[in-house]
Amino acid sequence: MELTRLPSTLALALALAFLSTTHRCDATSESIIGSRETCDIEGEDITVDKILNTSCFRCICKNGFVECLKQQCPNIEGCYALLDPRDDECCHKCTGCMQNGVYHASDTEWTEENDPCLIFTCKAGVITESKLRCYTPCSHPKAAPSGQCCPICEGCLVNGQKVTEDRSVTTTEDPCVTCKCNKGHLTCAKQACPTLNCPSTRIVDVSGECCPHCRGSARFFSPPKGACMLGTHLYNSGSEFYMDHCTRCTCVNSAISCIRETCPVLECPREHQMLLLNRCCPQCLLVEESRASCSYGGRTYVDGENWKLDSCKTCTCKQGKVRCAMPQCPPMNFRCPPNSKLEHPEGQCCPRCVERDGVCTVFGDPHYRTFDGKFYSFKGACKYQLVTDCFSHTFSIRVTNDARKTKFSAWTKTIAIKIGDLKVNLGQKMRVKVNGKKVNIPYRVANQLDINRTDDSVIVNTRIGIKVHWDGISFLEVSVPSSYRGQLCGLCGNFNSQIKDDFTARHGRVVQDPQQFGQSWIVGGAKKTCPRTKFGNNTRQRRCRERKDQRLCNRLKSQIFYPCHKKVNPAMYYKACLQDMCECPTQHCYCESFVAYAHECKRLDIPLPHWRKATRCRTVWDQSISSTNFARRLH
Repeated sequence: MELTRLPSTLALALALAFLSTTHRCDATSESIIGSRETCDIEGEDITVDKILNTSCFRCICKNGFVECLKQQCPNIEGCYALLDPRDDECCHKCTGCMQNGVYHASDTEWTEENDPCLIFTCKAGVITESKLRCYTPCSHPKAAPSGQCCPICEGCLVNGQKVTEDRSVTTTEDPCVTCKCNKGHLTCAKQACPTLNCPSTRIVDVSGECCPHCRGSARFFSPPKGACMLGTHLYNSGSEFYMDHCTRCTCVNSAISCIRETCPVLECPREHQMLLLNRCCPQCLLVEESRASCSYGGRTYVDGENWKLDSCKTCTCKQGKVRCAMPQCPPMNFRCPPNSKLEHPEGQCCPRCVERDGVCTVFGDPHYRTFDGKFYSFKGACKYQLVTDCFSHTFSIRVTNDARKTKFSAWTKTIAIKIGDLKVNLGQKMRVKVNGKKVNIPYRVANQLDINRTDDSVIVNTRIGIKVHWDGISFLEVSVPSSYRGQLCGLCGNFNSQIKDDFTARHGRVVQDPQQFGQSWIVGGAKKTCPRTKFGNNTRQRRCRERKDQRLCNRLKSQIFYPCHKKVNPAMYYKACLQDMCECPTQHCYCESFVAYAHECKRLDIPLPHWRKATRCRTVWDQSISSTNFARRLH
């Protein structure tokens, strides 16, 4: 068929103008770039005057720095028909499609009620119509249910690969075949790829993937009235043209509709498939003889035998032919939602988004960082509820703070962890008791508890996912699974992703004063027996910070910790260090803030291998070895 196009010189000029916008769109930033602003209140929303359209960005205090993230926008990769956002919008959108007066967004598909086998897709303003090709990998399929196109197979197994309801599976012989499981019923079908609306130089065809895709993006170019633009070509309204041997398109009033043939499902290996000249679909050229066994990788498999090639691919032997299948994983460029991270578990095929564990940290003259990120100091020498499951009462962690012969300070002395009928006590110098009896590390209670040690901590792991790090001096870190979100209470806050209500006192009222909040979590009858802590005035604090001991805290801002400075602002830890040095009962109180800062860096995968040696901050194990050697020398 003769193509009806606008003059080639005009088409070329328009195409060049169209492509000139590509770089600008590709460079669209997802975050603000500029000088780093510091902040004090972790997790607090920050207003940044320099951002003109504040509705498009949310700025929060994270690790002591202001971090501004752009509003989550739809993925526009591959779209060469972008629409600019309106004044009240933040995101570029890809042009959608109109059919029979109904709007369909780009990258969506739909069917007609009277023909479930007829599939329509919208891609960057182009509608593609195609017919489903059904595939039945079982011997005795059942008829298609009402309103569905393809017959179903009992059980959800394709070429030895189990199909779960949350993820579809494809075959390696024909990656355009998609199999889905619904309540134990398997449906497999193949549909044609959508017609691409981008320049041919931007089309990428990856081996092993079903459909080619467009790379990059660009703004929408408005062709002359009634005309259509597809790729870099312009077509008059009413024209009909072929994109390839499979695709016939029409242009009607600036809207493009295409009909694309869906190729038959092939079961021969990819290397035996060939596309003949002037044909739409590839075909199997070799007719393989049916046999009772298969050979693969130097091994022989009998008919019907399944085996795994790796964590993604499973194969089966069918009448002498090897058939393989693998799950369809999400694209690697997608972003996980807030409070979650991308994880690729060992032995599993696809990465997945998992919610982050909540982490609460306690250190020094007690400084606290709650599960939701609130940083505060509370000086109280008593027994307190650090964290507990307020709803199901599955666990409880209490701390006893001691003044250590000071008048104005307190440090964490012991921790009591209670889970079911187990009670674990962690004391100074790594002393550990389980149900009142002293134990040696490592220690294990089958299916309930594991207690181990690292170079600087005792680590308690529990079957319910609660994890505790204790350095035997004052540093304490509690991790809880995301399943506890919104269920907790105590000095570590409620773990509901909202920092503003972390000071929820025992009676349920939100308070502002950390002393009032902390005192509300005194446990048992301890309130009457606890000593009253005296608090110094501002004059005394200023005198403390003028002492020469502050030079020890300055190491936190030195080259020793420099690799982490861009990720975690040391300002809050430096301030905590100065406070701890005001009335320090030992020679190494500055180390408490260093330990907490180094742990936070480690959680962000920033190693600080030599910081202890450079700062002379020893672990409890080091102190124990030193004391033992000293005793031996005396002896």
